[in-house]
Amino acid sequence: MSIEVHHVSKHFGTYTALHDVCLTVPTGQLVALLGPSGSGKTTLLRIIAGLEPADPAPHPEGAIYFHSRDVAGINARDRQVGFVFQHYALFRHMTVFENIAFGLRVRRRRDRPSRSEIRSRVQELLELVQLEGLAQRFPNQLSGGQRQRVALARALAGEPKVLLLDEPFGALDAKVRKELRTWLRNLQKDLHVTTLFVTHDQDEALEVADQIVVMNHGRIEQIGTPDQVFHHPASEFVMRFLGDVNTFHGRVNRGTVQFSSLELPFPHERQQIAGEARVFVRPYDVTIDTKSNGLPCLEARVVRIHSAGPLVRVELVTSTQQHLISEISQERFATMQLEPESRVFVRPRHIRVFASEPEVQNPPTAEATTHSAN
Repeated sequence: MSIEVHHVSKHFGTYTALHDVCLTVPTGQLVALLGPSGSGKTTLLRIIAGLEPADPAPHPEGAIYFHSRDVAGINARDRQVGFVFQHYALFRHMTVFENIAFGLRVRRRRDRPSRSEIRSRVQELLELVQLEGLAQRFPNQLSGGQRQRVALARALAGEPKVLLLDEPFGALDAKVRKELRTWLRNLQKDLHVTTLFVTHDQDEALEVADQIVVMNHGRIEQIGTPDQVFHHPASEFVMRFLGDVNTFHGRVNRGTVQFSSLELPFPHERQQIAGEARVFVRPYDVTIDTKSNGLPCLEARVVRIHSAGPLVRVELVTSTQQHLISEISQERFATMQLEPESRVFVRPRHIRVFASEPEVQNPPTAEATTHSAN
């Protein structure tokens, strides 16, 4: 079942939580609402679920559609939605079995399954979420990951057409969170249920989602696949939010981009930017050499080295006092004999440039351009 959101806004007094949001979630996809706290993610999710009313829509076609059916005026319990909260929201006085069965038992009499049907459905869900044998345990006897799987099983008990997850792994430790990401991805693909989940964790969204909706200040900044939003960010905000980045103040002029002491080609046919600009370089796109090799580069001094992990993170400061971070492979690091105070030459491989604009809530309109310095 697809989800369509048409021109949804939401105000809490004078505060704008959502501003004219439009969104389509295709049938069977796993879509992440990604953004910082206060960006409107949870508010949008609750409006889709029917737990929160949207502002009166100025458009006659309505606000929320499930597979072309207008559900804006339909009660939450009749929308066939499964909702999972961050903090489980399990009934502490009920067993795992009773928690999962609860939604089926409180249905209207004409819609309520028989006891045997409920028992069969709960057993099926326990196997699905890999909790067989734990039916008679209470929530306080389970780990955090197990509780979240119980919450998910309870949401699936009514065979929802849409599954909505509000930061489902936010209360878990990093190791369990990573394990459940893979588990959720596999489960969603098996069930093929349209799923929308809220997260502020970039790695989680990039790893799990088919599509990512990046939100900021109640607006959608960009919608795209993980590759699209990461490698082709539509705004400076998206570039900054999705991972570490080195930032330079620069200027685009007559086919070149100038920043720090570098001047790199910037072809006219690939740009719609002129004048003041900001230049961004991901740490893994900053190369380090002990010689300049005749290439455009910046002289720098090593400040600190973090060598634990698959990549070595090198903190640098240039001769113009620009602080930089570079990430290099362990193999490359082993050949360079770097240490604090080492003098090196750094060169950006790929840059992304955005026009400098005042800090405003509206998303930037300037088109971003990529340049390769190879």
